[in-house]
Amino acid sequence: MSAIYWIIIAGALVTYAARFGGHLVLSRFDSIPPRVDAALNAVPAAVITTLVAPAAVSNGLAEGITILIVLAAGLRFPLMAIFGIGWVAIVALRAAGL
Repeated sequence: MSAIYWIIIAGALVTYAARFGGHLVLSRFDSIPPRVDAALNAVPAAVITTLVAPAAVSNGLAEGITILIVLAAGLRFPLMAIFGIGWVAIVALRAAGL
């Protein structure tokens, strides 16, 4: 088996262990403490930020403008609407040649 297969298998095992470990830790609580709940609610925003921020600063004008549009939309619309607005904005801006 090549190294790529071993890397994929190791990544899958680490991912499973992290998810299972998180489940074990949280199952020990009768109720989730407010600070833990707040931290868990912040995870999706942190992951999206790590994916979007490098593109916004290194790819070009269309990505930067889309980030600004999405930030403004985030103050008004729910999460799924923001994804749609961002998608439409980046497609339109790239089609316009930015």
